[in-house]
Amino acid sequence: MSRTTATVAASLPDRWEELVTTALLGTDRRTPPGVAPGPQAPSDLLDAAAAATVRRRAGLRSARPAERLRPAPEDPRPQLPPAAARRLAALLAHRPGASGGGRRGAAPDLMELLPQWLQAANARGYAAPPQALPALLDAARGRTDLRPAALRFAGPRALWLARLNPDWRFALRAAPGGGPSAPDLRDPQGIRRLWQEGLFAERVTLLTALRSRDAAAARSLLEETWATERAEDRLMFLDSLRAGLGPDDETFLERALADRSRNVRATAAELLSALPASALAARMAVRAAACVAVDRTRDAPTIVVEAPHECDAAMERDGVVAKAPAGRGERSWWLGQLVEAAPLGTWPGRLGGRAPEEIVALPVADGWQGELHAAWCRAAVRQRDAEWSRALLGEPSAPEAGGPGAVSLAERARLLATLEAGERAAWVAGFIETHGLSEAFQLLGVCAVPWAPPLGRAVVDALNIARDAGSYPWSFSGVMGLAERCLDPSEASRLDALLAIPDEPEDAAPGAGSYWSEAFQRLVTTLRLRGAMLAELAPERPAA
Repeated sequence: MSRTTATVAASLPDRWEELVTTALLGTDRRTPPGVAPGPQAPSDLLDAAAAATVRRRAGLRSARPAERLRPAPEDPRPQLPPAAARRLAALLAHRPGASGGGRRGAAPDLMELLPQWLQAANARGYAAPPQALPALLDAARGRTDLRPAALRFAGPRALWLARLNPDWRFALRAAPGGGPSAPDLRDPQGIRRLWQEGLFAERVTLLTALRSRDAAAARSLLEETWATERAEDRLMFLDSLRAGLGPDDETFLERALADRSRNVRATAAELLSALPASALAARMAVRAAACVAVDRTRDAPTIVVEAPHECDAAMERDGVVAKAPAGRGERSWWLGQLVEAAPLGTWPGRLGGRAPEEIVALPVADGWQGELHAAWCRAAVRQRDAEWSRALLGEPSAPEAGGPGAVSLAERARLLATLEAGERAAWVAGFIETHGLSEAFQLLGVCAVPWAPPLGRAVVDALNIARDAGSYPWSFSGVMGLAERCLDPSEASRLDALLAIPDEPEDAAPGAGSYWSEAFQRLVTTLRLRGAMLAELAPERPAA
């Protein structure tokens, strides 16, 4: 170091911020103390900064180096075809417009296509490209509905990244095995250790994963610590038994009927009533059958109801809630719970050997029909009984389109969910053909994707009819959105004739024609884009 540099370094205060400010302003406008103005000032300032840098570094204490990161785990799944990888990058780079309202335009919504792309990629077993993982985790962070499919596609490397970035910690909570101490399900000692020492969320994840693999082992694990668990934890653990519920669970659930927590007792009773051969189901069948009979003395056979006059301790133990909600009569409240929990196989023998559709068709005396049929609806859903669901739904072309028991669209949707996918689609298609789309949105939501051809045609025809009638197009925006996601891409060619702006009737909503044309253009473009996405995900064929 030169003599001048040593003098400058000694005379300058070690104030790094002051040196930086001087450098930004320039020595013509400002010189630090001890630096003479003039042509030598810039050189002296640099010397001072060098000396200050050495002084600052010399003052740092040595520290233990950070542990070197372990490499990310390998993902053995096959790589995406190049075209599919480019499509994924485009979907992840898309950001929805910030306007938040107004017309959507004719361009497809790429963010709504991402869930379907992920589902298709997962079905084919592809691995995520490493360079796409940060954007994929960012997308899943902002949309909880994406997380299961996104984390499955991201694979083990997503968990490795999530441990390095707090913004992605949700992946550790959401993915089985995300916790650092989560054991292999083939490791009995590790499972037992985590069950006894893990956090609540880790234990729930463990029990759920183990239940799907070995239902009896999961139940045995829960039985070991059941008596010492908190009431709210017992409720969550008990709910995990829904997966793989079977007759072997009955003994444990019967013991849970005596639990201190009312919510635990109610959940145990609900699970037992879903087992038609259980002792609780038999007890409920006796109680319910005592309340319902056929009166043959009238002009036509009629169902008569004598609701319970009290809710005794045995009924409460079996899950009947004694206190009725506001606005409900106690007797009808108790009756509904008994019928809902009784096996549906009780009723043909009790009501003259009639089949479910014949039972549903019988008149019910004294205004009890709504309560009785609604309880049968809940029982059909709980017991996954397709025959009773058909009877309660009735014909889709019936004036009320849902049978006397399905008093709401939500109930119809739940009954439909018990049917096989093709039958479900055919019923909803018949409903739309008779009643149009105004009430069909909730029913469409339970249909398998892509929609079966009869259902897709019914939806497109109903939209076309609504357009030609000059209906307000905005009232069908929800169905249009569903169609973009659920119509089979092969339907796109059938829609080309609907792209032109139609002549508007005199009583049509102003601008409705152009809106309909725009919406159909978006629908066709989206369907073709979905078709291209599926083609890109098809495995590449080796060259001949």
